[in-house]
This record gives sequence, structure tokens and C-alpha cells, in this order.
Amino acid sequence: MAADIALLFLTVLGLALFEIISSIDNAIINAEVLSTMREKARRWFLLWGLLFAVFVIRGLLPWLIVWASAPSLGPVGAFTATFSSDPKVIEAIESAAPLLLIAGGTFLILLFFHWLFLEEKHYGLPTERFFRSQGVWFYAIASVFVAALVWFALAVNPFMAFAAVVGSTTFFITHGFKQNAELEEQRLLEGGRSDIAKIMYLEVIDATFSIDGVLGAFAFTLAVPLILVGNGLGAFVLRQMTVSNIDRIKKFRYLKNGAMYSILFLGMIMVLDSFGMHIPSWASPVVTFGVVGFFFWKSKKALDAGK
Repeated sequence: MAADIALLFLTVLGLALFEIISSIDNAIINAEVLSTMREKARRWFLLWGLLFAVFVIRGLLPWLIVWASAPSLGPVGAFTATFSSDPKVIEAIESAAPLLLIAGGTFLILLFFHWLFLEEKHYGLPTERFFRSQGVWFYAIASVFVAALVWFALAVNPFMAFAAVVGSTTFFITHGFKQNAELEEQRLLEGGRSDIAKIMYLEVIDATFSIDGVLGAFAFTLAVPLILVGNGLGAFVLRQMTVSNIDRIKKFRYLKNGAMYSILFLGMIMVLDSFGMHIPSWASPVVTFGVVGFFFWKSKKALDAGK
């Protein structure tokens, strides 16, 4: 009993940390756009925007994903599936889990590859500079990766192969939204847009960025209530950082690296799990704490050295 409680506690903390670290870019965008808004609009976004982010996006999205993966569960069953003792519910969630895991894992691994090959970054590891110089290979590697994953999945379950394609499609759709967001951010910062337009923009961006955290959450657990608590806690902490400490957080230059390597490992865990390889429940939070802790230490070391 004590071990189960400890695992639940570790899972929630891991979810919260992953939500925080994977959404740093979102927090920076929020802080920059909020700085151009009137005080009343800022307060409205930080209150009602938080409620929307936690209860609508990070609460509704994982529930919808589980329900879509196993429609036979129904809306209530999808919410409480992993806490249910009903054999039919257990069978439904077990049959749907590989589809959900391979889709989410594909998304996360492609997200990491895109960062590694194409995105500007502070080089936290020696190999990152080399991969950044080989950016032209991203689309070839992404295509080969998805093709190989589909090939192996077809031998297990054709629906798993389709789920892998859905994961890759989701990545490229959200990537397009994020690229457009970068252009729109410049227009907002240049002025000429109302506070209402800026709030709507921030809500759309928050929803887009939350997909990374929600899909990654399934590497920790399939329990929607736990995802809601963990991601909600992370979203709350992130909002507080947006208000008070974002400049301080930006100085820890390798935190984004930690987030992306966490995404890689979580994606690998999800893909391996989808093929039936047993991964202990504690692995995802422990890996996340370890990877983020390493890059936090590396960032603090660089900050103390004045680099």
C-alpha cells in the first residue's frame, strides 16, 4: 500500500516537472506578449487563462484521447479506466493502450529529432553541434523512422501502424501551428493588436503547446485523473514563473535541452511499451528527474561561471 502511494506521488511530481520543463517556450512567449498588455488584461489571462489551460486543455484533451482510443469505454469509463476493476474495462484499456502509446511515442520522437537537427539551441552536449549542422537530413530521417515503425507495427497490429501515422501527422500539424505562432508573435510585439486579440492568441498557443505535455504524460500513466492533477500542478507553477521569474528561468540555458532529451526517452518508453516490452511504472518519472536534473546542474554551473 505504501509503495503504491509512493508511486502515485512520484508519478504526479514527474508529470508536473515534465509539464513545466516542456512548456518553457510557451511561458516565454506568454511573458513577452503579456508585457505589451494592460494590467487588467494580464490579470484576466493569468486567472481565467489558467483555469482554461488546466481544466479544459489539460483535463479534456487526455480524456478525449483515451475515449477515442477505446470508444467502448464510454465517457465515464475513459476517465476512470485505470482505476476500474471491471474486467471489460480492463480489457478495453489494455487493447487500446498500444495504439495510444505508439501514436504518442512517434510524436515525441519526431519532436526531439526536429529540435536536434533544425532548431537553434545552446549546445549542451558535444554531439548537438554536429547534428545541427546536418539539418538537411531531418526530413529523410523522420521519414525512414516512421516507415520503419509502421513496418514493424504491421507485423503486430495494423491499427498500431495506423496509430504511428496518426502520431506523425499530429506532429507536422502542430509544428505548422508553432511556426505560424512565431510569426504572429512578432506582429503582436510590434503593436497594433487589441488585448482581446492577444489573449485569444495566447490561448490558442497554450492549447498547441499543451499537446507535447499531454501526449508525454501517457508515458507516466494512462490514468486521466493523475494526468489532470500532475499537468494541472505543472501549469499552475508555470503561470507563476511567467509572472515573476521568467527572466531568471531564461538564464538557465540548458533547461530546454533537458526537456527535449526527456521527450526522447519518454517517446522511446512509449514505443517500446506499445510493442509489449515491460517498462516499470517508476521509469518515466525517474528518467525525467534524472535528465532534467543533469541539465539544470549544467545550466547552474554555466551561470555561476558567467558564461
